[in-house]
Amino acid sequence: MNLTLTRRQTSTVNVGSVGIGGNNPIRIQSMTNTDTMNTVATAQQVMALADVGCELVRITASDTKSAENLYNIRNLLVQKGYDIPLIADIHFNPKAAEIAASIVQKVRINPGNYTDRPSNTVSLTEEAYNGELQRIKERLHPLIEICKRHNTAMRIGTNHGSLSQRIINRYGNTPFAMAHSAMEFVRICKTLKYESLVLSMKSSNVRIMNLATRLLVSMLDKDGLNYPIHLGVTEAGEGEDGRIRSAIGIGSLLCLGIGDTIRVSLTEDPVAEIPVAQSILQAAACRTYKAEIISCPSCGRTRYDIQRAVKEVKNRCEHLKGVKIAVMGCIVNGPGEMLDADYGYIGSLEGKVHLYRKGELAFANVEEAKAIDILLEMIDKDKKTEQ
Repeated sequence: MNLTLTRRQTSTVNVGSVGIGGNNPIRIQSMTNTDTMNTVATAQQVMALADVGCELVRITASDTKSAENLYNIRNLLVQKGYDIPLIADIHFNPKAAEIAASIVQKVRINPGNYTDRPSNTVSLTEEAYNGELQRIKERLHPLIEICKRHNTAMRIGTNHGSLSQRIINRYGNTPFAMAHSAMEFVRICKTLKYESLVLSMKSSNVRIMNLATRLLVSMLDKDGLNYPIHLGVTEAGEGEDGRIRSAIGIGSLLCLGIGDTIRVSLTEDPVAEIPVAQSILQAAACRTYKAEIISCPSCGRTRYDIQRAVKEVKNRCEHLKGVKIAVMGCIVNGPGEMLDADYGYIGSLEGKVHLYRKGELAFANVEEAKAIDILLEMIDKDKKTEQ
C-alpha cells in the first residue's frame, strides 16, 4: 500500500502575477488593519508585509468609497515599486465588490452575507429555496462579468460565525452547512462560466474549520472540481494561543495534502503573521525558508549543555536554507533519530560531541568549543564539492 502523502492536485488561479494552486508553492497572505481611506498608511502596511515575505494582501472594502480608494492604494504601491497582488474583502455590499473587482486582482466574498436577506422564516419550501438561489445568481452575475473582463479572481470564503439564516434554517450552524453554502456559490459560478475561484472555510474553532474544509474538499471531489483551497483559523487570538491554534488548524490540513494558500490571523501587527506562516509551512514540509534544526529534550544521559548548543547552532546555521541539522543529547537515540538529517551534532563524552554527515560519523569527540566551527566548515566544504 502506498502511504505517501501528496498535495491535493488543484487548478491554478492567477491573482495578478501570483499563481495559487497547481504546481505553485503554497502562498502566504495577510490583511491590513488600517483605515482603507488612509491611502498612505494602508500602502505602507502592504509594503511592510511584502518586505517580510507576504505574497498577497487583503484590504477591507466595507463601502463604495473605500472600494474606490483601492485604486489610489494600488497606484501608490506601483509608484513605490511594489506589484504585490491586492484582494478586496467584501461583506454585505455587492456594489463595493463590483467596484473593487475592476481595481484589484482578487475579491473575497462571504456567501453568508453577500446577497442573502435577513429572514425569520423557520424553513423555506423547495420552490422558495430555489427561488432564493435564482435571486443570488442574478445578484452575483454583474460581479462575475466584471471579474471576467478584468481577469479578477474571487475567493468564496465561508465563515462559521456568519452563515445566512436561510442556510442555518435548513442545515443548522454546522460544518456541513458551511461547505454547502460555498458549494451553492460555486455551482452558480459554474453556470455563469466563471472558474477563477479559491475557496475557504474559516472558524475560530479549529475542529470546525478542519471538518468543514474536509467536507468541502469531499464535495468538490464528488463533483469533479479542483479549485484551490485557502486555509486559516479566523480570530485565532494573539501570542502563543494564536500561534498554536493556527499551527493546529492549518498544519493538520496541510499534512493531509489540503491547502494552496494560508493566512495566520493574529491580534497583532499583521507583519507578525508572516514568520508564523513560514514556521508552519516549513514544519509541514511544504516550503523551505531556513535551515531546519531538530533537537531532543535531553535527559540525565546528556553530558553537555544542549540548550546552549541548540541556540548557538540555530544562531549560526539558520541561514543555511534547506539544510537539516539534528542536535541530540547522547549516542543512545541520537544516531537513529537523526538519520534523515543532513548533519548531526551529538553529545558523546563530557563536554565533547560527535559530528555526523548523512548518518555517518565524520568527527569523533570534538571539543564542544570548536564543534560548531568544524560543523560549518564541513557544510561549506560539502556545498563547494556539490557545485
